[in-house]
Amino acid sequence: MPSRVLFVYTSADRTPSGTPTGWWLAEAAHPYYFLQGKAEVDFASPKGANPPVDAGSIKASTDDEGVKFLQDPEVKEKLANVKKLADVDPTDYDAVLYIGGHGPMFDLATDPVSTQLANTIFSRSEKITAAICHGPGALVTVTDVSGKSLSADRNVTGLSNVEEDLIGATKLVPFLLEDRIKELGGKYSKAAEPFGSKVVVDGNVITGQNPGSAR
Repeated sequence: MPSRVLFVYTSADRTPSGTPTGWWLAEAAHPYYFLQGKAEVDFASPKGANPPVDAGSIKASTDDEGVKFLQDPEVKEKLANVKKLADVDPTDYDAVLYIGGHGPMFDLATDPVSTQLANTIFSRSEKITAAICHGPGALVTVTDVSGKSLSADRNVTGLSNVEEDLIGATKLVPFLLEDRIKELGGKYSKAAEPFGSKVVVDGNVITGQNPGSAR
């Protein structure tokens, strides 16, 4: 029986100040096609169908996977029928992947349903909890059964403070991911250069620093 993986998308299409946001195309496209034929992939978000893709990510994702993803009939069907997180049974899945983009910082980071889902998967050592770029923002409230933060004493990455500043979003986000991971006791690490690829695996937790780390 193939493994089942849940991709969790943001439902936030704007920041509180009105700036358009959403999920980042490359961070969904590359993992999706990597898993094709290896696992069954379902999509979920707080509000369900048609989670908003960040328009900037469409312009930035010019590689084959990025171009193909939004035109793929199977993907279109999945996006049109995204499950609401409240309707998802986390025990049905072997892994969860939180897709980045700035959107998760504004909804998933404080969503109790998302937190409970991730808590359930994280608490099972045979299951994988993964997140890319701003996706780890959805994990800042996740704990183990004893209440210890997922990040505490763990090697973790996510978009760096320098990268956030370079894209002009430092004042846009509710918190800086690098800082928050460190505050939670995480052993944060990043690529030698901004936007360099960096993937960190620590136990059953996998994190990627930025869109380039989604490959």
